[in-house]
Amino acid sequence: SLNNNISRIPVKLIANIPEGKFSSEDTSIVVRLRKGADGYWQPTTAWFGQAPAPAGEGEADIAGHVVEGWGLRDTDATIAPDYGIDRFYLPEGEGVAIQDDMRVRPFGIKLALASDGTAQIKALMDGDKALFQEPLY
Repeated sequence: SLNNNISRIPVKLIANIPEGKFSSEDTSIVVRLRKGADGYWQPTTAWFGQAPAPAGEGEADIAGHVVEGWGLRDTDATIAPDYGIDRFYLPEGEGVAIQDDMRVRPFGIKLALASDGTAQIKALMDGDKALFQEPLY
């Protein structure tokens, strides 16, 4: 499970920002995740382009895309990669209750990650309870 803490990545986690670079290019980004004690995966490092080495034990990489123009100079800034998982379709009739509820308390999502880092949403979690699960094909 991961909560929405991968939707905005602190610029300071990006390990390979070129010297004197003030804004992002239209490029791919890889975010290295590590599973926390709470069961949620947290971003630990990110790289523009590709990760220099494969993810280790207890880690996973998620691949995303960054558009041109994100500010990289401010160490408190964040960058919002597009992982292609924003489009999440809920079964007819179940959508409203879940969306209304989301403003009240945090939810997690379960992802399946391919070896190249491509993500696919598998379930929407409310704590340990799956509110919606993708069928396994």
